[in-house]
Amino acid sequence: MGEKRSYGQHCTVARALDVVGGRWTLLLVRELSTGPKRFKDLLGGLPGIGTNLLAGRLKALEGEGIVRRATLPPPAGSSVYELTGLGRSLEPVLVALSRWGASFMEAPREGENLRAGWAAVAMRSALGAGATRSGTYELRIDGEAFHLRVWDGGEVEARQGSAPETDLVLTGDAGTFLAVAAGRMDPDEAVTSGALRIEGEREKDREALLAHYRRPVVPTAD
Repeated sequence: MGEKRSYGQHCTVARALDVVGGRWTLLLVRELSTGPKRFKDLLGGLPGIGTNLLAGRLKALEGEGIVRRATLPPPAGSSVYELTGLGRSLEPVLVALSRWGASFMEAPREGENLRAGWAAVAMRSALGAGATRSGTYELRIDGEAFHLRVWDGGEVEARQGSAPETDLVLTGDAGTFLAVAAGRMDPDEAVTSGALRIEGEREKDREALLAHYRRPVVPTAD
């Protein structure tokens, strides 16, 4: 690899972009934000990146202390990449970008890819810091499981896989979840039409979650 590119500006914003402003870099952080991934999983989640470019981006992020290699415990024992504490500190940046990006969302363009994990990240971002009720919500998106955990105080995390205990289970396809998260589909209409199915014993949990997604998350151009 050649010399690291820089904006050459003694500025905190420019320095941050020196580290994570390259093409694919924040999308790679997005992929790892839901949990450790194998190299081939990252390739599958980043269609179009290519093996050499992915390897280069991972090496650069390892060098900056944002990503590290790890080995999953038995029986998996797979070699994976995961975010460090420094890498996880980028999650509020991803949330802010996701919420801001919702204002540009429209119907999928021809040839655009969509992955279940991307919809899960959007659902997590839409909850944002406005969540007021703690709980764990499982998202079953196109056959893949993710879960959102809301902590007291409003902190929200999204992780791949099922949680041991959940308050609600939401099932649908990636397009529906993304449309609800981006404010393009009313959550009540999604439930009424059957595009989104919600299972759970406590009606107040269901209503609290739906109420949050009824709120507009899209910034306006006032």
